[in-house]
Amino acid sequence: MSLVAKIHRQFAHLVRELAKFGSVGAIAFVITVAIGNGLHTGLGVGPLTSNGVATVIATTFSYLANRYWTFRHRDRTGLGREYVLFFGLNGVGLVITELFIGFTHYVLKLDGPISYNAALVVGTGVATLFRFWSYKKWVFLPASAPQVDPASGLPEAPSADPADPVAEGAGAHRASGDRPAPSPRLGHPLDRAAEDYAEI
Repeated sequence: MSLVAKIHRQFAHLVRELAKFGSVGAIAFVITVAIGNGLHTGLGVGPLTSNGVATVIATTFSYLANRYWTFRHRDRTGLGREYVLFFGLNGVGLVITELFIGFTHYVLKLDGPISYNAALVVGTGVATLFRFWSYKKWVFLPASAPQVDPASGLPEAPSADPADPVAEGAGAHRASGDRPAPSPRLGHPLDRAAEDYAEI
């Protein structure tokens, strides 16, 4: 497989993940804005408390959507572990957003709904970048990489026989008296000639 094809394949996968993650994030953001504004503007709850409550609700939705859609192809290392880490990292993201909101409200003295939502948008954007990076690094771990077919560059199907030594690597031979398994390079004229000499 050429370098360009490998790069395209790797980035195509990343783009798909980002698109799904962005879709989940957009819905979670709508949940955060709706509940946060409802509490802060409608019920008179403080800005930080309103955003905190809204974020907890949106985070629960975000975890379920990311676990079972965005990162469903990644290893599952236990619901409890993932949930705790997910909420811990979202706590860091929440602090990032709260810093923007708090700075706007208490330092800049801008307490209108436009200022609140502007700070929320900017803070959420910065927090989202942190979340995407941290989820991939610590929560939704990459699945074990399968063996790759050297001819096509594509992952090989897992062997049905657990005793099959294919997992030892490409070109591995059986430890029995049978003829060695064909090398991935068979088909080359020199390989064919070597086989002919071996049979004489």
